[in-house]
Amino acid sequence: MKKIITLIAVALFSTAAFSQTTWNVDRMHSKLQFTVTHLMVSDVDGEFKNFSATIVAAKPDFSDAKFQLTANTASVNTDVDQRDNHLKSADFFDAANYPTLTFTSTNITKTSPNHYKLDGNLTLHGVTKPVSFNLWYRGTITTPQGKQDAGFQATGVIKRSDFGFGSKFGTTMLSDEVTFRANGEFAPAQ
Repeated sequence: MKKIITLIAVALFSTAAFSQTTWNVDRMHSKLQFTVTHLMVSDVDGEFKNFSATIVAAKPDFSDAKFQLTANTASVNTDVDQRDNHLKSADFFDAANYPTLTFTSTNITKTSPNHYKLDGNLTLHGVTKPVSFNLWYRGTITTPQGKQDAGFQATGVIKRSDFGFGSKFGTTMLSDEVTFRANGEFAPAQ
């Protein structure tokens, strides 16, 4: 009897492990953006042109999802070349020494239908800190080609001072709070 229970437990564990699906971001239909306030009167938006993201989940509502995101800091784009070059410099992203920023989720908590609190570790400018984002699971659809797509939006605010980012510039020049927005479509890995 003990052997049968052990075999059933192993079979259930194996089935659960195999039911996990990895979802990759569809870059054509996704954006990773940020907003910072300049001189306390104007918001400046930017984005990262080069990033990747994956989700691993077994549940159809993604309530067990694990998120991983990496962005190339040299791909920062605010539509002003002079500003972009300054952002890539040692004053800000220091892209030569810190070529990526990363986010790895550590916990996901359902707050209401299709809405979650997503906790994780953000590494920016060589500093890793825990952060939280609001996550909206927008649903999963079957495309006309018969493939599945899942949509997500994550929003949250970090303090640049927590990461030693742009420390030469006070809050009257640039707000300490930086808002992040990620809109993404994900498809199961092939």
